[in-house]
Amino acid sequence: MMKRIVLPVVLLFFFVVSVQADVRLPSIIGSNMVLQQKLANPIWGWAEAGEDVTVSINGQTKSAKAGTDGKWSVVLDPQEVGGPFTLTIKGKNELTLENVLVGEVWLASGQSNMQWNVQNSTNSGNDIKQADLPNLRLITVPAVSKTEPQDHFNGKWEPCTPQNVPGFSAVAFFFGRKLHQDLKIPVGLIHCSWGGSSCETWINPEVVAKIPEFAKIMERRAEFEKEKPQGGDNQKVGYLYNGMIRPILGYGIRGAIWYQGETNAGRAYQYRTLFPTMIRNWRDEWKQGDFPFYWVQLANFMATKENPEQSAWAELREAQSLTRSLKNSGEAVIIDIGEAKDIHPRNKQDVGYRLALLALKQDYGKEIPYESPRYKSVTFDNGKATLKFDFVYDGLFSRGALPTGFAIAGEDKIFYWAVAEIVDKDTVVVSSPKVAKPVAVRYGWADNPVVTLYNSAKLPMNPFRTDDWAGLTINNQ
Repeated sequence: MMKRIVLPVVLLFFFVVSVQADVRLPSIIGSNMVLQQKLANPIWGWAEAGEDVTVSINGQTKSAKAGTDGKWSVVLDPQEVGGPFTLTIKGKNELTLENVLVGEVWLASGQSNMQWNVQNSTNSGNDIKQADLPNLRLITVPAVSKTEPQDHFNGKWEPCTPQNVPGFSAVAFFFGRKLHQDLKIPVGLIHCSWGGSSCETWINPEVVAKIPEFAKIMERRAEFEKEKPQGGDNQKVGYLYNGMIRPILGYGIRGAIWYQGETNAGRAYQYRTLFPTMIRNWRDEWKQGDFPFYWVQLANFMATKENPEQSAWAELREAQSLTRSLKNSGEAVIIDIGEAKDIHPRNKQDVGYRLALLALKQDYGKEIPYESPRYKSVTFDNGKATLKFDFVYDGLFSRGALPTGFAIAGEDKIFYWAVAEIVDKDTVVVSSPKVAKPVAVRYGWADNPVVTLYNSAKLPMNPFRTDDWAGLTINNQ
């Protein structure tokens, strides 16, 4: 009886040793992938400790030796747009990756509005039928929540087809398709999002723990861990960073797009620090410089209010806009395409398009209008407020007889709807008979404001306020 048991155990031992000795790769590196052009691209994996590994592609070969932990990595020389290429990795075994392209790679992350797929977007039938785009490549990182950093996930790169695009991120697809069509080069899209996730769950917990302002959210994480979680939580500090960002960290990218904030709206003032902390954290750990980072400002949502009121969603939009102070950043404004009764606007085509405008202008040098009009300055005189704006291009216009969405207040801080008039291509004058001496103006400052101002590129005015009075969420952590 004993002899019958020993033989299978011995065979299993030698099988495990053999598998561990094989050169292996993370899922982010595989056939059909896109390597970022003009970037020194890292390629990494595992092998037997001390094993020599060579990586070859397009006439270049790089070598490495696996460390005591079995990990190895090489850095490929920058390459120009091209392919398809074959990439080979040789150790004691040999791996062959086929159909590898060199082009532009973008990461798409966030919560449910980034996760929202193509087939559930408005009028997506033709978009799906016409999605036979072999040089547009897609990969999705599964929604995985972990207390400890991971180095692998279950997924693979695929060429974009009408069969696989319906379930892919709509915002990412429409963004990437626009770049692919306009630049006429390969584009790779890494989709990495989870509905309902908070901003803090996408940040390295070691970074968050060092910032006193985030003590409360670290406490919530500690309380949750006392219950010994088995994964599945999408709001605790670092859980999605560990499960979804770490396995792709360092892969060559041009930049990132982001659609998130709904979950953090009740802590909008905190988001002023939290969101840029996440961006800096990713840039620091990716080790590819201050790569471009573009996000979607929250859409209009919920019931329209009869009178001007405080709004947590408006405060979150403001926190997002303040993050534009970071280098190589940008914001797509969609205050005009939301849905009152659904937190998930179905029009994802315009979202992807507006994000793509930012990249096409700022990263690819296209001379195009790309920004929503933004508040520049205000002067108060004779009962009126005169507002100046940037990024109007050929001028402001209103979809309606007169611009709506403006509110004005005096020193009592009570806001009333204002009458507004466009008096020059970049100038609007507002007033109200109820406010004799105005000191503050707000525009689009509501959960679901009725707004009508656009620039000549048909991009909506960015919501703003001229005051800095304390808001609803100022003390929320």
